Amino acid sequence: MTQEQWSGIYETCYMRVFSYLMTLSGDRHLAEELTQETFYRAFARQREFRGESDEVTWLCAIAKNLFTDEKRRQSRQGDLPEDLPDQAKSVAKTVEDRDSSFRIHMALHGLEEPHREVFELRVFGELSFNEIGMIFGKTENWARVTYHRARIKLQERMGEA
Repeated sequence: MTQEQWSGIYETCYMRVFSYLMTLSGDRHLAEELTQETFYRAFARQREFRGESDEVTWLCAIAKNLFTDEKRRQSRQGDLPEDLPDQAKSVAKTVEDRDSSFRIHMALHGLEEPHREVFELRVFGELSFNEIGMIFGKTENWARVTYHRARIKLQERMGEA
């Protein structure tokens, strides 16, 4: 690929990959680092891209592997990232956001795999059902059914909270 094509892919896919990693990690700095590493690895291994899926699907698969590797590294080192509040927000707004976010994450945490990841990919990563199916090596229909089941389970859990 030419440098112009890579620039276009970067501009088109950056926010989707970043959003996906933000969903997985919940840590802005880690998501930014892993997003950059994702594009670096994709560029370095562009010849391995077979074109069987969309570029964003390929990038999200790389991102998922990098995130998994990072979590393994952190668990071996006992190095867990700290959750630092955004100083631009008021304290009341931060507390309110954290409470709502905590309730949602608690409900999401209770979902079993692959329901949780499919839901996060669809809602936070803004991936199509076809792209989600490709990431899991399944069909688009499987991704649709799994997403809808996850949504129902999440609604049930949020109703209990």
